[in-house]
Amino acid sequence: MGVKTQADVIVVGAGPGGSAVAYYLAREGFDVIALEKSRFPREKVCGDGLTPRAVKELQLLDLPTPRDEGWIPNWGLRMVGGGHRLEFPWHEQESYPDYGLSLTRANFDHRLAEHARSAGADVREGWFVTGSVRDELTGRVTGVTAKATDEKGRKVGDEVTYSAPIVIAADGVSARIALGLGMERMDNRPMGVAVRTYFETPRHDEEWMEGHLTIWDGEPGKSNLLPGYGWIFPLGDGTANIGLGTLSPNGAPSGLDHRGLFDGWVRNSLGDWGVDPDSPVSKVQGAAIPMAFNRQPHYVPGLMLVGDSGGMVSPFNGEGIAYAMHSARRAAEALVNWREAPTDGAREAALEAYAGQMKDDLGGYYSLGRVFAELIAHPAVMKICTKYGLPRPFVMHFTHKLLADVYEPTGGDWADRLMSTLTKVAPAA
Repeated sequence: MGVKTQADVIVVGAGPGGSAVAYYLAREGFDVIALEKSRFPREKVCGDGLTPRAVKELQLLDLPTPRDEGWIPNWGLRMVGGGHRLEFPWHEQESYPDYGLSLTRANFDHRLAEHARSAGADVREGWFVTGSVRDELTGRVTGVTAKATDEKGRKVGDEVTYSAPIVIAADGVSARIALGLGMERMDNRPMGVAVRTYFETPRHDEEWMEGHLTIWDGEPGKSNLLPGYGWIFPLGDGTANIGLGTLSPNGAPSGLDHRGLFDGWVRNSLGDWGVDPDSPVSKVQGAAIPMAFNRQPHYVPGLMLVGDSGGMVSPFNGEGIAYAMHSARRAAEALVNWREAPTDGAREAALEAYAGQMKDDLGGYYSLGRVFAELIAHPAVMKICTKYGLPRPFVMHFTHKLLADVYEPTGGDWADRLMSTLTKVAPAA
């Protein structure tokens, strides 16, 4: 009774993409309502590690990240595999900071939601969006329907209609809004599966991200290498986020027992981290990871897709937080142009430009990632890469920039220039 249900923009979901776009729009004077089905803090399956690309997006959001509030810096990426252990610092660049960060996803999302509120966004927790509302004559999205939820996540009360000229779907992997409009995922795009939990470790305050590049589908050294990697992200609180992910190049289910793979990897490969494989701090959880723009278009009349809902995850490393915040920033820019446009046609063109901008920004890199996913799906290719690539610093220097997507777009060293050239010539499909 008496709940405000009209705004300039309705945002569905208050994860990194939803909260970021709500913050940007509220700061620009838009009346924004963001609807989040859960209540903060809440768990999400994630590695909790942020590369310098993600840190740059936090800086653009003006979000403070003090260490005494749990933000743990990391100074580089350690790659382990094939008997090799290589360390690659995050070098200072003009475009990115020289450090990454770690923070539990439960705290991360909560901080971002509060940051959006501080800018004036109306972030409402406990609202499950059930579908979109469309104009019967034009088909344009004009709002959403939603139901309140109780503390256990059960829907209660009557359905409520929220109305706005623009709806932003930031509803994550489920992509309920897009699916409800018939926007199916593309089956020629990679799909990842990740599992993770938290373990106590004496190395919890180590300031490096660690990635293990050799994941076996059986006994190490006597079975097939899988396309994927394992990670350890220290959190500075006595624990580390430890997880494993694999990659399917065409989105088809791999049929792998990921929890079994994870258990075997922890038992066989992490002895130097001092973890007890039988005593995780929390239960092992898993999730699918849509990649490489696997749902398009990113704009249809009245609706913009942000983050995971539009498959904005790197096929190289499974990173999604940086790209969710990146797409949020671009969506907000498009909406500012929409508001300032003088005619209806110009306003619609400003919104349509968002999809083109995202392809310009990320399309080439994601297309390279699709090729990468196809190649490493072959165990023989993985074996060659780990046997002959890992021992060569020259090759691994480029690989580090490729996997982390932290390269100087103009200038820089030879690896930066090569990355920039490749992403420009690759078709942005």
